[in-house]
Amino acid sequence: MNTAAGFIGLAAFFVLIALEVPIAIAMALIAFCGVWFLFGIHPAIGILANTPYDFVASWTLSAVPMFLLMGFVAYYSGLTAGLFDAAKLGLRRVPGGLGIAAVFACSGFAAVCGSSLATAASMGRIAIPEMVKAGYKPSFATGALAAGGTIGALIPPSILMIIYGVFSETSVSQVFVGGISVGLLTAASYIAVILLVATFRKDIVPSTPIGVEDLDAGAVIRAVWPTVGLILLIFGGLFSGYFTATEAGAVGAAGAILFAGLTGRLTWEVFRKSVLDTLGTCASLFIVGVCAVMFTKFLGLSGAAGLISSAVQSYDLNYAELMIIIVIIYLILGMFMEPFGAMLVTLPVLMPVLNAQHIDLVWFGVFLVKMLEIGMITPPLGMNVFVIRNVASQYATLGEIFRGVALFFAADMVVVTLIIALPIIVLFLPNLIR
Repeated sequence: MNTAAGFIGLAAFFVLIALEVPIAIAMALIAFCGVWFLFGIHPAIGILANTPYDFVASWTLSAVPMFLLMGFVAYYSGLTAGLFDAAKLGLRRVPGGLGIAAVFACSGFAAVCGSSLATAASMGRIAIPEMVKAGYKPSFATGALAAGGTIGALIPPSILMIIYGVFSETSVSQVFVGGISVGLLTAASYIAVILLVATFRKDIVPSTPIGVEDLDAGAVIRAVWPTVGLILLIFGGLFSGYFTATEAGAVGAAGAILFAGLTGRLTWEVFRKSVLDTLGTCASLFIVGVCAVMFTKFLGLSGAAGLISSAVQSYDLNYAELMIIIVIIYLILGMFMEPFGAMLVTLPVLMPVLNAQHIDLVWFGVFLVKMLEIGMITPPLGMNVFVIRNVASQYATLGEIFRGVALFFAADMVVVTLIIALPIIVLFLPNLIR
């Protein structure tokens, strides 16, 4: 082993990231050169040749394209378009009802999507114009939707949770089920923020009731039933044990296509766009995944990963101290790395530490996704904020959106504290199906 080579590789990785080299290329380049330096050209070529198949040939990973296809079909066919109207109708007399309706709509969309970026973009286009028109301060309205988008990766199906399950060899179904409570708790914390602002800051959130006179209850129900049916199909199967999380992907994709066809919204153009976007997203995710596996192998072969883990364990940190350090690490990484890369870079180092501390990997998977999603709204990289900036550029600047997110970030940190202090919040539902 040559731990110095491993640490030089880690330093080179962060330099390449700072130079804006794509994360996949940075990891593959360092892994290839590192293995070449340690063992010669033939082992380096062997890792380059064998890793793609070793990573992609996973039954669990087949759920990724299926859930993506389900989400894109639901989005392009407009199956989820009625969610915001349905929430508005039910919350028309609640203070801050439009903002709360947006959070409810994000939660519903999350249950058929799995992507925080897609949730923020689709719901932002619908909700922000109405919120601003109703008198909401633009920075708060855009901040609420940027934060609401993070629910997309917490409530299953979640692509991040699938990838975590593969890398940590943890049950994806149990991580999915654990994510439900945290997703709902996150939504509840955002709703609490909106209620408090609506109560004490009328200049930010107006007290006037939502105008829903132009909405027909029957039409809203007809518009939203396919999404409700799809959610019941997926969660009903998962909770009953009728199918696994991997099989749920195929069932969900087939269900989305079926519901889109029954409602007359499944056109050739919708199907073509859905398939192309699924292929493009899968390609980008799997390339990062393959390169992360190569990078992980290099760190393992050099001994750097084991040395870091041993060093952390030698400090004999208690549970609270370890979690504080991990929270700080992911808050920092969230400032300049996208969630997928941040997860795959850190897991090889953290896994031995977690096992030594006897930390439940189902719990940690949900906690990790929550931390990664907080990174989606933290400056300077907060990807959800940039998405909202693109779909609502006429309402708020980038700085205003980041300021609007601040209260929701505070709510997120309260949720993280509760998850750490009370792991049963995450583990209650998974324990029921173990």
